[in-house]
Amino acid sequence: MIQNYFRTALRFLLKNKTFSFINIIGLAMGTLCCLYILLYVEEQYSYDKHEDHAGDIYRVITTMKLLGDHHQMATVSPPIAAGLKREFPEVQQYTRVFNPSIFGADQHLLKYKDRSFYEKEALFVDSTFFELFTYHFLRGNPSLAMAEPYSIVLTAATADKLFGREDPMGKIIRINNKAGEEDLKVTGIIDEVLGRSHIKANVFITMNSGLIGRIVNRTDTWAGSNFIYSYVKLRSGTNPQGLEKKLPPFLNRYGQQQLKAIGMEKQLHLQPIRTIHTTMDYEVELNKPISPSFLSILLLIALLIQVIACINFMNLSTARASQRAKEVGVRKVIGAGRSDLIRQFLGESLLLSLVGVLLALPLLVFLLPYLNQVTRADIQLSFFRDYRLWLVLLALVSCTGLLAGSYPAFYLSAFQAINVIKGNFTSRVSAVGLRRSLVVFQFTLSIILISGIVSIYSQLNYIKNKDLGFEKGQKLIFNIYTDGVNTSRLLADLRLLPEVKGATKSNSQLGKPILSDRGIYLAGGNAANALDANIMLSDKYFAQAAGLRFLSGRDFHDFDSGKVIINETLAQKLRLNPATAQGTKLYSRGDDSVLTYEVVGIVKDFHFSSLHETVKPYMLICDPNSPSLCTLMINCNTGNYKDLLTKIASVWQKEAPGVPFEYSFLDKEVQKQYETEITLSNIINCFTGMAILISCLGLFGLAAFSAEQRSKEIGVRKVLGASVSGIVQLLSADFLKLVGVALLISIPISWWAMHKWLQGFAYRVDLHWWMFALSGLLAIVIALLTVSFHTIKAATVNPVKSLRTE
Repeated sequence: MIQNYFRTALRFLLKNKTFSFINIIGLAMGTLCCLYILLYVEEQYSYDKHEDHAGDIYRVITTMKLLGDHHQMATVSPPIAAGLKREFPEVQQYTRVFNPSIFGADQHLLKYKDRSFYEKEALFVDSTFFELFTYHFLRGNPSLAMAEPYSIVLTAATADKLFGREDPMGKIIRINNKAGEEDLKVTGIIDEVLGRSHIKANVFITMNSGLIGRIVNRTDTWAGSNFIYSYVKLRSGTNPQGLEKKLPPFLNRYGQQQLKAIGMEKQLHLQPIRTIHTTMDYEVELNKPISPSFLSILLLIALLIQVIACINFMNLSTARASQRAKEVGVRKVIGAGRSDLIRQFLGESLLLSLVGVLLALPLLVFLLPYLNQVTRADIQLSFFRDYRLWLVLLALVSCTGLLAGSYPAFYLSAFQAINVIKGNFTSRVSAVGLRRSLVVFQFTLSIILISGIVSIYSQLNYIKNKDLGFEKGQKLIFNIYTDGVNTSRLLADLRLLPEVKGATKSNSQLGKPILSDRGIYLAGGNAANALDANIMLSDKYFAQAAGLRFLSGRDFHDFDSGKVIINETLAQKLRLNPATAQGTKLYSRGDDSVLTYEVVGIVKDFHFSSLHETVKPYMLICDPNSPSLCTLMINCNTGNYKDLLTKIASVWQKEAPGVPFEYSFLDKEVQKQYETEITLSNIINCFTGMAILISCLGLFGLAAFSAEQRSKEIGVRKVLGASVSGIVQLLSADFLKLVGVALLISIPISWWAMHKWLQGFAYRVDLHWWMFALSGLLAIVIALLTVSFHTIKAATVNPVKSLRTE
């Protein structure tokens, strides 16, 4: 019986090659997109799930209210984690992670013999780090790797880069950053084969090392200094909600006086590590998490593309039902029941689905590098190691086959044997209505996706061209993270180059989040009612080099150390009149004293952070001798960067020998703030193209069938004098009406979806009618081009050929 079903299905597919090709290609393309998106989403949700005790490990996080602002921090104060283990028996172990970039050590110069390079991803960790977190050690003992001070663990790639073929274990390497220069002993080599972690680093240094370690271990405040990532491992069976209820009195016991002194309200919470990578709510994350809404959008796109492919199958199967009507009638006459026919037709759809999947797999392997480039991911296929991939494939075959074949199976099996044998079969109104509804549904989805492309492109173009309040073009960024380089002399030499308009140094970079802030208040105020302001330190050249625009006052001069320039938002919140603000004294609470600043100028608001956020209070402090001024910005007046960089490299070699010469462009750095939106745009562009192509395949097949069915009608019309253009218009009108209905349905849905997405930006483009009109026009043009081949072919055929059987 099964063999007979298979033979019949194969014979029908071979006989109807166009029908088979459209269905198989459509299903293959849909499966390709769906499978890749499922793999991508599964990878994003797999972070930290490889940990041996992932269900018992939690990150301690902070929510606080300070100076009227609410903050959710991924970090806590240094003593808290140890206090939790000491106070609560539910806590089996703790560990802490410190990102030295908070102190200006963004990169670390690693040296071994004659090899040296900058490493960005370096973390300081407690000696218990590898007790909580599971890493695959190629060399070394995880329980002892961090036991001794001045120990360092490297990833295999970093070790190979530094040591080559030499055995790295036990070797002493020198690390140089803004915190100083130290010698460290290699105690372990690891790789990432076990799985992905939100703690991404190539270098792990024990916390008991050098200046940074001393700062962390000596910081005993329970209120401020929320700069360290803390993790606890709970004993098996512990109720984390119950433990979390005990944290408010715990914090009050040790930090109540400190919290009151600075006017802070603070709470501690426990966050499961499995949720860290897919939670967007917290500031100062170790690595940028991914939005669960973004992943939901991807899953929705995958589902829609697969549904579009299934719609093609359903449409073409019901459209060509007349060709199988006699087969159904004969089978029923010789005793086949309706259930037998349903099984047969479902089997055929499952077979087509299987062929589509088998075709999709080599396509996926071939297109994987391109798709990874689109999504900025690193998906790797492991057909023989990951059983989940086979489960996904089985589910795709089953769901696609059943979804695509369900209606055709029930529709075809319902034919009355006596009618179809007599030739009285006609396509039922319900089937025609369903086909039209499904075409409308396909193009509704396509127009929604096209509207998404237009809206996202408009927003990205708005971001690209919006006046940020500073000049981002022709700016080169350099970073020096090592001691021993006289940056003032280096910049003085660079200013002598004719292509250099200006050169400055600061402790932070425009286009990246500013992590430093201080409570600012006027005379008569205090720290409890201060205003939170982001701060940057720089030399006297920064405002001019960045192109900041002054509302009043002046730029920094020589001997202006301690003077400040503020933005208009800070002036407004302090209720200062820009015309008279110059000379105003501002105050801030330091560690042991009150700091005093004098305002010398007020600049127009500029977007030192991304357009996702409104402009916040900002203060630029003149502190040219600060050791934290490690970011150099060069303002150029040339388009010949090759020659300019050659000259800068020569100066660099003279003033900073042994320091790697690395640079970036400020406009590119600003653009990196919108990587998620750019990735979403790339994904929607790519998969919308796939969805439209699949829809067009189905429309192409239906147009061919319609032209075939109406060939005699066309012949009669031509005999009676109808023109080719009139017949083309007649045949195209039915399909264009369906696209018009799809446009009317899609407009409110598209507007709502894009309006919701744009709410993530504090500064955004307005939605206009032309965005949706353009989407509809593109859909109509695509549909017209798709059906035109068959309509023109049918309209130009000799009517004698179509009427000769009459």
